[in-house]
Amino acid sequence: MRWMLALVLLLGCSAANAADTFRFTAIPDEDQSRLVERFSKVADYLSEQLGVDVEYVPVTSYGAAVTAFRNDQVQLAWFGGLSGVQARQLVPGSKAIAQGKEDAAFSSYFIANTATGIEPEQDQLPESVSGHSFTFGAKTSTSGRLMPEHFIRQRFDKAPDQVFSRVGFSGDHTRTIALVESGTYDVGAVNFTVWQAAVEDGRVDTDKVEVIWESPTYPDYQWTLRGDADERYGDGFTDKVQKALLDMTDPALLESFPRSGFIPASNDDYGPIESVGKSIGVLR
Repeated sequence: MRWMLALVLLLGCSAANAADTFRFTAIPDEDQSRLVERFSKVADYLSEQLGVDVEYVPVTSYGAAVTAFRNDQVQLAWFGGLSGVQARQLVPGSKAIAQGKEDAAFSSYFIANTATGIEPEQDQLPESVSGHSFTFGAKTSTSGRLMPEHFIRQRFDKAPDQVFSRVGFSGDHTRTIALVESGTYDVGAVNFTVWQAAVEDGRVDTDKVEVIWESPTYPDYQWTLRGDADERYGDGFTDKVQKALLDMTDPALLESFPRSGFIPASNDDYGPIESVGKSIGVLR
């Protein structure tokens, strides 16, 4: 009987330890293999700062990131503006606690294959994009779909499928760049930080694809934490997580996002994203 009791206690401890693991995910806005390599290092950093086991959980889509958060498979997530609003609607009490320094004034780049002859403009999206093929990123991407669609509607007073000859969804920003560079689509919309990082790394042939317009700014990516974090991991845990993120200064870690650092954020910061989402019909 003693060995059975010991086994029960051992299994109970193992279950408790597993439950105490703090898990986070990130929307897959770039190539998945790059994200796994980079965010695994972020997990090590957070584990050291928080004093708990931390695990990065990769997901295959923006929707899967929101679902994992809703189902408590992860307790923290690096969301885009729209996916963060969706997640917080599904899990009341959840909080946006930090955003990149660049995220308070984020922007989308509209890019075009140079063979189209579309000339870049500074003040507005070129009228000559009309009639060309166009690709968004993921369907719930803030910088790759939501805000680009908003700006397209503002510019032409029409839905995208009435402006372009063909409209697609690439799935992520890296793929959008590749599809426009190859000529599969004439025009696309991408996260400006992903574009800049790809250019710096030499992963873009700027003789074949170029930026034709930079959008006005809007709030975007943020870290969102479940509202029951203190109850589960101890009083003050939310503050500890926020501090760990704000104190992240290692360039190798910040490259994972990529961001120059993090600043505090709140749910109210994303009111404009919620308003646009409702106006376009992707939020209720």
